[in-house]
Amino acid sequence: MYVRDAKNREEVWLLDHIEAMGLDETAFRSRDYVVAIDETSGEKAGFGRIRIHKTDDRELCELTSIGVLEEWRRQGVGAHVIERLVEQSRDHGFDAVFSLTSATDYLSQFGFRGVESSDLPEKLRERLDAKRENIDPDAVGMVLDADEFVMPDRLRERFKRAQPREQEPEPEESAEDFGIDPNSATYKYDTGG
Repeated sequence: MYVRDAKNREEVWLLDHIEAMGLDETAFRSRDYVVAIDETSGEKAGFGRIRIHKTDDRELCELTSIGVLEEWRRQGVGAHVIERLVEQSRDHGFDAVFSLTSATDYLSQFGFRGVESSDLPEKLRERLDAKRENIDPDAVGMVLDADEFVMPDRLRERFKRAQPREQEPEPEESAEDFGIDPNSATYKYDTGG
C-alpha cells in the first residue's frame, strides 16, 4: 500500500467516489489529489486533496475531500492520505494546515486542534459557512502546525497489512419486494391489477 499523486486519467474515478461519499468537489482539479493504491492489485483505496486559498496578504492550505472506500476503512488508509497531504503542504511552504470538518476526533489524533470560527481567516470562515450549508452541517475549523503531525504507530502498522474487506452482497430483489405474488402472476410484468 502506498500513496501517490493522482493522475489526470483518475478524474472520473475521483469524481464518482467524491459524489458517492457526499464529499466536497468545489473547485475540483485532479492534480490537487493524492490516491492510496494497493501495490499488489493496483486497486485504489482512498484519496484526499489540498486546496490552496489565496487572500490579499497570504495563502492558506486546506485539507479536504478525504475519503476511503468502504472495504478499505479502519486500516490506516485515511491516515496515510492525510500524512501525504501534510507533507505536500510543507513542501509548498505552509506552516499551518487547516481542515473544515465534523471528523474532529479522527483529525485530533494527528495533532489537529479546534479553532473557533471567529479565529479562522476570513476566507476559511466563508468556506466553513458554505460547507456547513451544503455538505457538513457539523463542520468546525481545525488547524495543524505542519511540523507537529503525528502518525500513531497502530495506524502505520494497519496500513502495512491493509487488505480489502469483503463487502456484503446486495440482496436480490424478488417479486414480493414489488408487491407481486409470483404464484398468481400470469407473466413477469403482471401487477395483479
